[in-house]
Amino acid sequence: MTDPGMAVRREVLGDEHVDRAIAATTDFTADFQELITRYAWGEIWTRPGLDRRSRSMITLTAMIARGHHDEFAMHVRAALRNGLTVDEIKEVILQNAIYCGVPDANTAFRIAAQVLAE
Repeated sequence: MTDPGMAVRREVLGDEHVDRAIAATTDFTADFQELITRYAWGEIWTRPGLDRRSRSMITLTAMIARGHHDEFAMHVRAALRNGLTVDEIKEVILQNAIYCGVPDANTAFRIAAQVLAE
């Protein structure tokens, strides 16, 4: 896998999460793991135009909007690692209540509360 992408992936998601993902890689999923490491983490998350805090806020919004609940939980953890405070995560979810819908924000608050209680 691409070293710059893997380094950022580990910094943002944590070694434990990345190690689990790599351990679960099969012949069927190996190309996908390579793609996300190289492209998402190595090409997008390393770009200089936005800091990681901003990227985390945008990613949380995308996960809420698309209903990607497992990914949302993962990115709440990443947002904390990237320096967002609990209050900032709350504000992101509140903002999304208006633009993505109250039911989606309700689900996001439930998931975030579970993650923050860990």
